[in-house]
This record gives sequence, structure tokens and C-alpha cells, in this order.
Amino acid sequence: MQNFSHVEQPNLEVLEKGYALKGNWRNDFFKNNNPLVLELGCGMGEYSVGLAEKFPEKNFLGIDIKGARIWQGAVEALKKKINNVGFLRIRIDWIEKCFDKNEIDEIWITFPDPQLKKKRGVKRLTHPVFLKRYEQILKKKGSIHLKTDSQFLHGFTLGVIAGERHVLEDSTHDLYGSSVLRDHMEIKTHYEKIYLDEGLPITYLRFQLK
Repeated sequence: MQNFSHVEQPNLEVLEKGYALKGNWRNDFFKNNNPLVLELGCGMGEYSVGLAEKFPEKNFLGIDIKGARIWQGAVEALKKKINNVGFLRIRIDWIEKCFDKNEIDEIWITFPDPQLKKKRGVKRLTHPVFLKRYEQILKKKGSIHLKTDSQFLHGFTLGVIAGERHVLEDSTHDLYGSSVLRDHMEIKTHYEKIYLDEGLPITYLRFQLK
């Protein structure tokens, strides 16, 4: 992936010295001034690529630490000649080193590890520790989306939203069984298809930080 112009793989040393793209993703990476949307824990990038196809007026950046997964999304973007999607290979807890204040318009979290063990609770991507990180880079009133098969993580996140007094915009325990039609929910990741084949309901919620 080192030869892919739409993939960035900075190490911690580079980030500590001052990452050149921080605050400059629109101008220097995407070469435009369109809204910038992140997908955290993007895996194979199906959602990032799918959203980029559907919304050419926005920029999408998939973030994951696993290179083999990102590679698949990066190759798919090349095959489809999609210019408004890129990938960043970092740990999610490095996110503040990569983006400037108010640089991000929207965040998607799709099928993250729910980290079921209590001692790993702070690793959940909707834990207050992570929400404070997102607050540093997300524009005011920018939405955070969570799509997961984990009823536990869905409920945990609802509790965090209520406890921290964030603004819940939408929520369902069964996305495809709901009578409410939601836009661009037809995009499905590899794991989502597996969960649906197993008969598991998919949950979804959207909220804003206070």
C-alpha cells in the first residue's frame, strides 16, 4: 500500500513530530473543500467506499490499524475509480494527532468490537474516553453514527449518551425490521451480511455531542 496515493500509514514518531496532513486533509489529500467524513474501524472499507459512491460531494476516510483489511478497500476504490475516498492506517486512539479541531463533519462507527469484558470497557469506541477524542476534531452538531449487531454495545452507547447528556437523534434495536425508512442503510459490510444470515437484528443510532 506504500504506492497507493489514497492511503496514509504514519507511525507514532511521525505523528509526534507533527503530521503534515493534520488540518490539511481537504486541500492536500482530497484536493477540494468538501465535507470530511470518517469511518472508524473501517475493516475492509465497504462502508467508506459505499458512502463515497453514494455521496460524491463528500470526502470519506476509512480508519483501521489492520493493513490487510484496508488493502481490500483501497483496491476496491481503485477498481471503481472513486476519488473521494481514502484510508488512514492508525490506532483510533491516535486520532487527535491526525486531525485538527473542527476538521471532521461526521463520524461513522460500523460493527466495532463490542469489548464485552468489563475491564476492556474503555476500549469501546463509544466510551466517554473516545467521545472526548472525537469532540476535539468533530464540528459542532456533527453526527456520530453507530451501526452494530451487538445489542449490548447499542444499549451501552444509549446509556453513555443519556449519562453524558449528548443529543440522541435516532435509535432502533432492529434496523431492517423498523417501519422507519433511513437513507443509505442499504450499504452492508462483510460482517453485517454474516450477522443477517444468522438472523441477528442490526441496531443503529445517531447522536450529537453536547
